[in-house]
Amino acid sequence: MSASSQIEHKYPSNVRARRNVNDFMFGKLIGEGSFSVVYLAKDIHTSKEWAVKVCEKQQIIRERKQEYVKREREALNRLSGLPGFLNLFCTFQDSTKLYFVMTYARKGNLLQLMEKVKKFDVECVRYYSAQILHAMEQMHAHSIIHRDLKPENILLDEKLHVMIADFGSSRIDDNKKDNFSSDEVDESASESDEQSSKPHRKRGSFVGTAQYVSPEILKGRDSTVASDLWSFGCMVYQMVAGFPPFQGPNDYLIFQKITKLDLTFPNDFDHVAADLIGKILVLNPQNRIGVQDSSPYDSIRNHKFLEGIDFFTLRKMSPPFLISTLLSGECTKEDFSIDTYEFPDNIKPGLDNEQITRLLGQDWLKIGAPSVETSSSSVENTT
Repeated sequence: MSASSQIEHKYPSNVRARRNVNDFMFGKLIGEGSFSVVYLAKDIHTSKEWAVKVCEKQQIIRERKQEYVKREREALNRLSGLPGFLNLFCTFQDSTKLYFVMTYARKGNLLQLMEKVKKFDVECVRYYSAQILHAMEQMHAHSIIHRDLKPENILLDEKLHVMIADFGSSRIDDNKKDNFSSDEVDESASESDEQSSKPHRKRGSFVGTAQYVSPEILKGRDSTVASDLWSFGCMVYQMVAGFPPFQGPNDYLIFQKITKLDLTFPNDFDHVAADLIGKILVLNPQNRIGVQDSSPYDSIRNHKFLEGIDFFTLRKMSPPFLISTLLSGECTKEDFSIDTYEFPDNIKPGLDNEQITRLLGQDWLKIGAPSVETSSSSVENTT
């Protein structure tokens, strides 16, 4: 398949979306990465709003991220249409860029919500823990290990329901082939590009984010579903306490705390939640609660902390904090209103230099495509 080919993906309605960059008006920048930017865009045919992730092929090659892009696309393809995940509407490409057209998460992410609400009450923690667990069950049933679960990667739709995102670091544990050739990115590169060869990850590599990475990954062992369960336990802790279980002034000291299981609970920490977390955050991955279960994770579902949760109706329910925070006066209804954006009347479809300059500023013309380094707390190290 040539680099100029348009790639189609099945949308949950079983209708194939044939789109290119000129089918969208790009309204504003909503996210940035090391080789990509994400824009809020509107389909000119349907007026539906999407998040469009635009990846620069040359930067992908320079940073050796070809496999990262392939994994994310494959994972999104498998999970589109399932509750708890972004829908991948379509992908396409031109000579210099790859485009992912995905669900627009109108309410941001779980970390932003925690900062807004200050501290979740137990019912709210139960609600979001159950939603994340339910999504993880489906993800693992589709042979996908996320490997970088954290509150920033738990996006929220207009109903404040969770959508797991950012599958670039994921691991897909079966032999299904992606329908997008790894050579397609390479074909668009200059023949003199010294890094156009396919990257090979060295043994002992790990991916993840410092506060949520599991001890076995830090020791160079393979990631498994148990690694995602560890990250899940860290997120439950953070929702209860308001901060992650393992903290330090730098990544090295955080890693030391993780590998030694230097875990403590504040005095006012809910004891039932602490019991569940203590059964998840254990050094031996095989001894973590849920690891010996088949999906769904019945031993976690049946723990007293999640007792009474109806997983069949969970995504039809409103988050419990909406009522409690409004009644207490801690937040107003406007705090949880849908993020609306009015597209200017003079926007033209497409993403040429004029449109990119409007979105990214005049400096873009001087430096070319943006290259924004990821946070230092995000880890992708090879040893």
